Amino acid sequence: MIRESLTPRSNWQEQFESLGFTYHSIDDLYWDERYAYRFTAAQIDAVEDATSELHQMALQAVEHVIAHERLEQFAIPQPFWALVEESWRDKEFSLYGRFDLSWDGRNPPKMLEYNADTPTGLVESSVAQWYWLQDVFPQADQFNSLHEKLIAQWQILARDHHSKGLLHFACIGGHEEDEGNLAYLRDTAIQAGFATKQLAIEQIGWDDRHAEFVDDFDLKIDNLFKLYPWEWLCREAFAEHLLARPLRLIEPAWKMVLSNKAILPVLWELFPGHPNLLPAFFDAWRISGDFVKKPLYSREGENITIYAGGEVHHQPGQYGAEGYIYQAFAAQPKFDDGITPAYTSVGSWVVGDTPAGIGIREDVSLITKDTSRFVPHYFVD
Repeated sequence: MIRESLTPRSNWQEQFESLGFTYHSIDDLYWDERYAYRFTAAQIDAVEDATSELHQMALQAVEHVIAHERLEQFAIPQPFWALVEESWRDKEFSLYGRFDLSWDGRNPPKMLEYNADTPTGLVESSVAQWYWLQDVFPQADQFNSLHEKLIAQWQILARDHHSKGLLHFACIGGHEEDEGNLAYLRDTAIQAGFATKQLAIEQIGWDDRHAEFVDDFDLKIDNLFKLYPWEWLCREAFAEHLLARPLRLIEPAWKMVLSNKAILPVLWELFPGHPNLLPAFFDAWRISGDFVKKPLYSREGENITIYAGGEVHHQPGQYGAEGYIYQAFAAQPKFDDGITPAYTSVGSWVVGDTPAGIGIREDVSLITKDTSRFVPHYFVD
């Protein structure tokens, strides 16, 4: 795993804007092609194998949580427990997710968390870094099969006779990054044969007379991809109507288990000592040495606290009311060229049940945030 210094292309901004990647420079510097990470094919095989194994272990953990009635530990509202269980037993369709890993390219990748409900970073992982590769290293390869696998996964849903009708896509209105990711996912669904419509989550309403969710033109919503977290959705005023399952939601309700930090101590219980896992517990006293305190619900690094090397690193935010878990600290690799020091994390994508590529984030701090830089990668034999 080598971090290389490069000269950025002269036209990359125009190219990305033509591809719909308009938020490439949020907070002045987000996409960063001054650098690139080089891997070997063997290293890519290693992270792909680890991702596949972690995903299967995570699914086993969901089964364990539901079979042993542990949803209360996940701070999921009690009225939704039956919905989660039914969703899991019915094997409701799942599109994608992303593991965040600490990995130096030599030792086994360590799972930091699983963003299995509303992961973003798709446009840059799937499209932007692929175009970068064609321009900069056209003879090399990249661990990136996101686009074709997303289309193939949508086609599985299209073959399901329960999925007839318009496929709606919704996120918070006016959020450029979310809207960009949503538009990209919508495009992959269109390529899979779906008729689609995109709208803001605020434009969805409830038709009490017909007992159905409707869009801003009063069209019934049969299938909804929501780039909107389940923990927010099930606390909305209209949330009780979801319990009757009047529409198909993607991601499904069982993802409330998989995307929750409480899955980390459950995984450690089920697979203690696994080389791709870090010790994790519901009780702080069970952790020895450096550790990380994580809210059950947390996004973009908010309310994460790292206690390492006698120092405390904290990212403020709005999370933590539901409780915390405690995970052993895994030092992320640090690169420093004397210009832009970086702690590096690897996002490893899963589409359906299959690994589909990686995206790399850098930050000057130990905590990866929404403002952390995205840096492309390639690999050679």
